[in-house]
Amino acid sequence: MIKRRSFGQTVFGLGGYHIGNPSEAEATKIVRMAADNGITFMDNCWDYHNGDSEIRMGKAMRDGYRQKVFLMTKIDGRNAKTAEQQINQSLQRLQTDHLDLLQFHEVIRMNDPERIFAAGGGMEAAVKAREAGKVRFIGFTGHKSPQIHKHMIEVADQHKFTFDTVQMPLNVMDAQYESFAHIVLPMAKQRNMGILGMKPIGSGVLLKSGKVSAVECLRFALSLPTSVVITGCESTKDVQQAIDLGGNFQPLTETERATLLSETAEVARPTSKPSSSPSAVA
Repeated sequence: MIKRRSFGQTVFGLGGYHIGNPSEAEATKIVRMAADNGITFMDNCWDYHNGDSEIRMGKAMRDGYRQKVFLMTKIDGRNAKTAEQQINQSLQRLQTDHLDLLQFHEVIRMNDPERIFAAGGGMEAAVKAREAGKVRFIGFTGHKSPQIHKHMIEVADQHKFTFDTVQMPLNVMDAQYESFAHIVLPMAKQRNMGILGMKPIGSGVLLKSGKVSAVECLRFALSLPTSVVITGCESTKDVQQAIDLGGNFQPLTETERATLLSETAEVARPTSKPSSSPSAVA
């Protein structure tokens, strides 16, 4: 059985986007195999596969599986009306009366925080849903720039609001550049936020460097002070890899960490000034 961490969750979470890629029958097997073996954090989003990822997960949550998991989904709505509509639609698709965690998806523009916290903004709908028992916790995600994450937390501070969670790319390539781990992690830890790592392998993009293996990528992400690391699984084989690694996980030693960073430093370096961190690649 896989180990657990703070925020009441397992070391691994199951990525919702990827269950939209295999057949629906395979997606159900993936979700239930994960839940049966202790991967109980379920990631999803209102817009993944035009809603099909939520529909598939909702079907997989039948037969008592909803009670086994911590269910999260994300919304795109920046104003209260749109956010409320998306929350209710997600609840219907996921066949549940509440979300354990609702997150604002893809905070990737510098003015997104102001839009969400404005009068009539999406935060009003999120707080209203929490007060109604439709949502337990509220967080946000994004993969473009750690500076935008930093701004989101600062704007929340200005409104005397502390997010329960923050989701961001945390991987061996991110560590080499304008890093979420270097900039956002300390802020989140200071505020006792749940830290959700994503893109540990970058949908396989990181492996194309030839410098790092999937297991090394996952161990690197798990060795950071995360509450959960969300990984995409498109087959039961992928789930088994996560189960095996999570159940027997040992943090990287300082020597192992230094070696991985040294071996990936050159391939992670941008050839020209990009508009975002290299961790946004997948």
